[in-house]
Amino acid sequence: MPTTNADKNFHNRTILVTGGAGFIGSALVRYLVKETNSTVVNIDKLTYAGHLENLDSVDHSVRYHFEQEDICNTEAVRALFEKYKPDALMHLAAESHVDRSIDGSAEFIRTNIAGTHTLFEVGKKYYADLDEQKKERFRFLHVSTDEVYGELGEEGFFKETTPYDPRSPYSASKASSDHIARAWFYTYGFPVLITNCSNNYGPYQFPEKLIPVVILKALQREEIPVYGTGENVRDWLYVDDHAKALYTVLTEGIAGETYNIGGHNEKQNIEVVKTICSVLDELKPKGSGTYAEQIRFVTDRPGHDFRYAIDASKIENELDWKPKETFESGMRKTVKWYLNHMEWCEAVTSNNYNLKRLGTA
Repeated sequence: MPTTNADKNFHNRTILVTGGAGFIGSALVRYLVKETNSTVVNIDKLTYAGHLENLDSVDHSVRYHFEQEDICNTEAVRALFEKYKPDALMHLAAESHVDRSIDGSAEFIRTNIAGTHTLFEVGKKYYADLDEQKKERFRFLHVSTDEVYGELGEEGFFKETTPYDPRSPYSASKASSDHIARAWFYTYGFPVLITNCSNNYGPYQFPEKLIPVVILKALQREEIPVYGTGENVRDWLYVDDHAKALYTVLTEGIAGETYNIGGHNEKQNIEVVKTICSVLDELKPKGSGTYAEQIRFVTDRPGHDFRYAIDASKIENELDWKPKETFESGMRKTVKWYLNHMEWCEAVTSNNYNLKRLGTA
């Protein structure tokens, strides 16, 4: 099994992963099971965006365990800490779709703030009772988003020191949970690390986000919606690169520090959509016309941030992590994956989502 220098402190350790059946969480679980020697415990409530099908490739492993629990349930979380006695927790469980947060913020406040608080409270008590050797190696990685920083103008990048300025109910809830994480480090000495990432894309992303929606709308010969003028800019990060970055931060990062994770792939939304259409034209041509002809501009999202861009120099210089995928290579892999996994798309959206637009407020 592959090993790295990072494994020296986590060889044969037990890692709890919250939200491990979701898009980024499942990529992380697959990475941990396949590329490390750790025992991985996936804690997931299995909401509409969490699917065990995402983990078919690892669910047979003796080092993988699944627990269907809600992170807001204090007694359940405490029981899992007692049962598995983890060496680390990687917290990814969250409501994450901006449009859904605009339609209804309550679940975002509950899961992203109250649920995170539950994990920190239970984790703090667990940590206090550990012996000194196990305390030395225990880490809590809190995974967040670049959306907490607000928006950028035409120039500049988000740094770890950028002041928070969230603009949506989703980003406000994540900003709150980030502040909880820092407070528990400074107040209680709890060994937390924080990461803020740019937009993820890749296999197994639930078909409510931009890239899978465009792919599926195109294939269904429906109009492909683009918010506003399509000029909003995002930095795109391939999900498997992100999973590797998270493990690198967990094993090599310094407690109390924040690390921004970006893909060096700034693109306007319209560029992303046209790239997908171009790849589809090549891999699954329509026979008549191009997929780009289906693009339609629609009313913009309320409070739509203009531009996000990550300065990832800290994680690159201090922890020697860089993304492997370019936007072009990652997008081609992503489109191919969806073309080859249409049954997955049908299974995960059955009876719970029909690609209808959300978040019009």
